[in-house]
Amino acid sequence: MSANFSDKILAWFDRHGRKGLPWQHDPTAYRVWVSEIMLQQTQVATVIPYYERFMASFPDVQALAVARIDQVLHHWSGLGYYARARNLHKAARLVVEEYGGVWPDGLEAMQALPGVGRSTAAAILSLAGGQRQAILDGNVKRVLARYFAVDGWPGRGAVTKHLWQLADDLTPARRTANYNQAMMDLGATCCTRRNPCCQACPVADGCQAFASGRQHDYPGKKPKKALPEKRVRMLLVRDPTGAVLLERRPPSGIWGGLWCLPEAEAERDPLDWCVDRLQQSGDIGRTLTARRHTFSHFHLDIEPVEILLKRPGCGVLEAGHQLWYNPNQPDDVGLAAPVARLLDEIAE
Repeated sequence: MSANFSDKILAWFDRHGRKGLPWQHDPTAYRVWVSEIMLQQTQVATVIPYYERFMASFPDVQALAVARIDQVLHHWSGLGYYARARNLHKAARLVVEEYGGVWPDGLEAMQALPGVGRSTAAAILSLAGGQRQAILDGNVKRVLARYFAVDGWPGRGAVTKHLWQLADDLTPARRTANYNQAMMDLGATCCTRRNPCCQACPVADGCQAFASGRQHDYPGKKPKKALPEKRVRMLLVRDPTGAVLLERRPPSGIWGGLWCLPEAEAERDPLDWCVDRLQQSGDIGRTLTARRHTFSHFHLDIEPVEILLKRPGCGVLEAGHQLWYNPNQPDDVGLAAPVARLLDEIAE
């Protein structure tokens, strides 16, 4: 069965698989690694322009390793899940310092790099190195769960273990890179989450979900729970030149390492904040629209407040932690997405 399955998948790939993606040209371990990290929880169409800009600035692991984290986060701004960028930077430095810039060629050593899980490690080794390694990203999970009618949410340990076993059993020894790319392509373009195109699927004749008309029952859904809501007041503190005060977030947690607007408690007068923190007074500026930013695990309701300071050069900035940012002449720094949008608004 495994040979029959892989033969059909490979034949489909030869006719319909995606072969013009930028990371498929000269698929070195570095290029594949960057693409795989960007593609975690992000669609191909979104990733392509980010990937091309990233490669133009950091063409190899040595260039990424010596870059400032601000430069890396700047190239990641808007892509989300910023821990991926921080881990990318850490892993590049580790590869240069521990491996002399040469990528490890074993699964365990690859998995030891920051931000590289089992499936990502296997994808790098197969797509760039031609090794027989089974992968199990979200697209592959969906194809296998439907084909074998695997009950349960793939986030549960027993279900994940079962899917990994199926993935390993089906992965061929020949043309492994093409097979793995085909499985990802099949899930992304044919065996989609909604409205799968089963008539175009090369393995529909053996798919248990298709045979029973239950495609949408697989894979099992994650148990739902209401997302909590949090509120924050962001201060757009502007000096007479129009520059905006930014503060760097802690290296871990939400927007870790990115530059954001100062925050103040909702019950506190924002002008008092300026007196306490910057030792000068100001006036409330224009009214800006409140907005909601949704993370995977909570909603963040943002109340932006513009404050116009009366004098330039206020307060003593903490080096590396605070800076004055000119929205009309943007600096090369990493900005949280809602902050970048607010800065664009006031620049307009």
